[in-house]
Amino acid sequence: MAIEPDEGDSDLGWIAGQLVGLTTDLLAAGSVVDVLERVVVTTKDIVAGGDLVSVTLRAPDGGFHTPVSTDAAAEDLDRLQYEFGEGCCVECAREDGPAAAHSPDLAVDGRWPRFGPAAAALGFRSLASVALLPDVRAPRLSGALNVYSRAPHVFDAGDRDALMLLGTHASLALAAAEGVTREQLRVEQLREALDTRDVIGQAKGILMVRRGIGADEAFDTLRRTSQNINVKLRDLAKTLVNRHHLLD
Repeated sequence: MAIEPDEGDSDLGWIAGQLVGLTTDLLAAGSVVDVLERVVVTTKDIVAGGDLVSVTLRAPDGGFHTPVSTDAAAEDLDRLQYEFGEGCCVECAREDGPAAAHSPDLAVDGRWPRFGPAAAALGFRSLASVALLPDVRAPRLSGALNVYSRAPHVFDAGDRDALMLLGTHASLALAAAEGVTREQLRVEQLREALDTRDVIGQAKGILMVRRGIGADEAFDTLRRTSQNINVKLRDLAKTLVNRHHLLD
């Protein structure tokens, strides 16, 4: 963010206004997923230099998952951390983890010898995370709010402070939401996952018929296109299916 001294008041005022708007949105949110989606969108607007935003949640069995993100690439990066057990998001999402974690350059960060180079190979060099609901009490959730950047040394102290404020707002909203339980979230995510799987399956079928290719190649085509045009895989699949139906 790198706020200049003579512009600090106006920049901080803008951030305050964004947080006020976020609070209003969170109070009006109808579900856990709705709360989290509003948080990631606002985080991408506020944290300068952030290319991707995601939320990590920790399941009762200790596993991690990503219920919402601004891009499929963020889900891939989160998944690498879950697989390796390394990185900012898994550290902050653990019940005994830090309130915040930051890597200025993942390519050379010795703390995460497997995740860091893997993230850099995908084109992302900086990562900052803050804990969600660190004072977790059953059946409350624990997790992390994550911001990725393609460039190294992007997130300064001001960016990380703003991220901490956003994490606090998200934590309060989740804690106050009626019926916010792990079971409710699992049901919502299962329903969304089934819907997503169905529409991706339809999109794969369309590509297989049109191009005469196999299922794996059709999925790889969808995934590559999703990353190249910066559109979620689910949304890309829906667009393909809807346009196909219009042409029928």
